Amino acid sequence: MKSLREEIQAAIAAHTGPLGRFDPAGSTTLMELMRAAETGSLPGPELARRIDHTLLKADARHDEFEKLATEARTHSFASVCVNSGRLPEVVSRLAGSPVLPIAVVGFPLGAMETEAKVAETRRALDLGAKEIDMVLAIGVLKDGAYEGVEKDVEAVVAAAKTRKIPVKVILETCLLTREEKIAACVIAKRAGAAFVKTSTGFAAAGATVEDIRLMRTVVGPDMGVKASGGIRTRADALKMIAEGADRIGASASVAIATAGISAESGGY
Repeated sequence: MKSLREEIQAAIAAHTGPLGRFDPAGSTTLMELMRAAETGSLPGPELARRIDHTLLKADARHDEFEKLATEARTHSFASVCVNSGRLPEVVSRLAGSPVLPIAVVGFPLGAMETEAKVAETRRALDLGAKEIDMVLAIGVLKDGAYEGVEKDVEAVVAAAKTRKIPVKVILETCLLTREEKIAACVIAKRAGAAFVKTSTGFAAAGATVEDIRLMRTVVGPDMGVKASGGIRTRADALKMIAEGADRIGASASVAIATAGISAESGGY
């Protein structure tokens, strides 16, 4: 078995130069999803089931979280994604529905101690979170301390695994070089995460089709890829899915699902 650094170097070497479209031949489900998005034939309800309806603004208030949960139930979104302090509000509003409550961990910087991320994860699970979106230790990755990043992700994955809860790893792609993005994908996959995710929505830029193509190519067809940050229209979402995203994070979810255009700006 290759060491972590050997695997990262091999992945970097394998993905130099322009990338072609990812071929999802190993997954019929992903192939059909990408094709439907590319042709514009993905039904609205199916697109809605791929959306994490998100509210992470620091100044968001109780009424907004009630509205978030109501919209998620109405449109049958995959989930709602909030800071853990707001979980009780959305968990109670989502009771009896298939919509999952998600909590972010280490948000938005990823710079907390691993023990703090683990404690936050455990508390979020106690409050009812059914998925965890954690922020990668971005600075540590940029230091080239790959083993430290892997241990950070592994610890959160292990904490969530006690409840069989999947973890998404937020890379914050706009802050990373191509090689760092590849390294982050390799680390997240080795550490047992369920998804890699582009962005917090709080950095300089969000998801791009190029990053989704790269992330999907590196992790292959059997791991999730979530596009988040700056996705505000159905066209935006379909472009991401056509490149291999199978989950979308957005605050403009209603506009996306109903083919409208959001007037919102900032954050997700």
